Amino acid sequence: MRHILSALVQNVPGVLSHISGMLASRGYNIDSLAVGETEDPRLSRMTFVVVGDGKVLEQVRKQLEKIVTVVRVDDISSRDNVERDLMLIKVSAPSGRRSEIRELVEVFRGRIVDISHDSMIIEIAGPEKKVESFIELMRPYGILELCRTGRIAMVRGSESLKPLPEGDAAQTAPVAAP
Repeated sequence: MRHILSALVQNVPGVLSHISGMLASRGYNIDSLAVGETEDPRLSRMTFVVVGDGKVLEQVRKQLEKIVTVVRVDDISSRDNVERDLMLIKVSAPSGRRSEIRELVEVFRGRIVDISHDSMIIEIAGPEKKVESFIELMRPYGILELCRTGRIAMVRGSESLKPLPEGDAAQTAPVAAP
């Protein structure tokens, strides 16, 4: 089973390396990882996807609880959430094929962010399946280069991932089992 974990961590040097290294050293594969500063510059939000059963998820949670720089972690995969990937893709685009490519970009609600005499760079954001579908449609044109972010996700509604109140003994929020 695929689990999306969203963690608040202290925004300090080495936190990404520490967490990803800990997971890797214990044999947990990270399927996707994205990290960035939050509305509070002292905190970063890590969104990572791990694959495994409830036992794997529980072990990941326990390991994360041991890390001092982890403020809170939630499994948001079982809640109503919004997930997005971002991709930049450079495709071969000779002048005779640009209109076809432009139409596909519009259908996928993407943006052409750069055009040269023989290529285009296109930005696509959306659920993983949408991004992957666009990649498959671009293969016949010739993919010259491709880069993607890790998955980011948020729970819908007014619920927010915030640090636990001061004095709360728990370092992380409980992670829901599947």
